[in-house]
Amino acid sequence: MRRTGYEPVQARSPLRLRLGLAVCGVVWATAGAVGFALAAQPGWAGVLAAVALLAAADALVVIRRMRQGPHYQPGRGIPPYRPVETHARRR
Repeated sequence: MRRTGYEPVQARSPLRLRLGLAVCGVVWATAGAVGFALAAQPGWAGVLAAVALLAAADALVVIRRMRQGPHYQPGRGIPPYRPVETHARRR
């Protein structure tokens, strides 16, 4: 199926939810890593530290995408969106 560029007329991306979950993951994984490090469990502390780093990287990606705005275009091969109409039709 070929993309025309007009599909996401009313689509909304859940980036704020994803950012909230990523921040929550960073907080909990960091707390868990510190807890396991204090309990002399370096294996689990390392695993949770890696999870915290992945969650932090995801949060950075989400922040970058949010700053790009609502008309982010992923590549040159994808046509631009139609301009937002002042009087949008309801279906």
